[in-house]
Amino acid sequence: MRAYKVFPALALLMLFNMVIAKPLPEDPLERRCWLQYTAERTSLSLFAESTPVTFSNLVDGFQVRTPFWIEFGIRGMGVIPAGHKREKSGHHHLLIDTPLPPSVADPIPFSDKYRHFGKGQTATLLDLPPGPHTLRLLFADYDHRPYYVFSRQITVNVIANRTQSAPPRIDPERFSETCPKWYQDQVSTPPSESKLVYVKNIRDGESVDSPFVIKLGVIGLGVAPEKTSIPDTGYFVLNIRKNRSAPTRMRLSDGQTEAILDLSPGEYQLEVLFLASDGQLLLKNQLTLTVATQVHLPRK
Repeated sequence: MRAYKVFPALALLMLFNMVIAKPLPEDPLERRCWLQYTAERTSLSLFAESTPVTFSNLVDGFQVRTPFWIEFGIRGMGVIPAGHKREKSGHHHLLIDTPLPPSVADPIPFSDKYRHFGKGQTATLLDLPPGPHTLRLLFADYDHRPYYVFSRQITVNVIANRTQSAPPRIDPERFSETCPKWYQDQVSTPPSESKLVYVKNIRDGESVDSPFVIKLGVIGLGVAPEKTSIPDTGYFVLNIRKNRSAPTRMRLSDGQTEAILDLSPGEYQLEVLFLASDGQLLLKNQLTLTVATQVHLPRK
């Protein structure tokens, strides 16, 4: 995936109330723990993976309370709902406690072990019984035939029911042991909003090193490329402003949900817009982030 060089944007008519992204934790121990994982969530090393499909919020070995939130990531391809044929585009499938299907020629079956997200969803809520479970993402075309673009298989351990247990807490005397448990619960906690556009991997007020990966998600709607006229879908646009300078715009108009930003050091205001096929504003979010350092990567 290339690093986008953004260009000056035309002003939008912002008629919607601004939603501010989830802030950093106020508790000092929780903030320290969250920031300990910033590089893991945003580093370009994420793109060193051989597969372009990843879980945006889960890692192999996580302990979660059920029901839990799963976020899907894809790079180098765009998301589009099932039934709509488009080159280098498709939709996600979640494989639960089951191997990859044996054939790329046959459509992926519909069952509890093969969950289809044919509306262009970027995440889902999953409720599983206690114990270990294997999960894998598989990307497929308009007819549910797999591209054989898939994530690594991960194992998560369901340790409790979310409604019947208290969330993990960080013990300052056992920080290195309790911080991971708190963090794993944080990133797998279901959102309360029924409709939202958001940045998956960065919170409001967070500091990152550039270039960095940005992962976008939407709740209550699906993703589709611009001008496809598919109901209840849209595409992402980023407006990026440094200090009081004019905003620059990045349009992910081919259904992309991830990108690389290469920004100089400083404080930035980032507007995340979700636009309908005809350009109508559907959802909007905002966060402030600081670029601490910028590494100039060698040109290939």
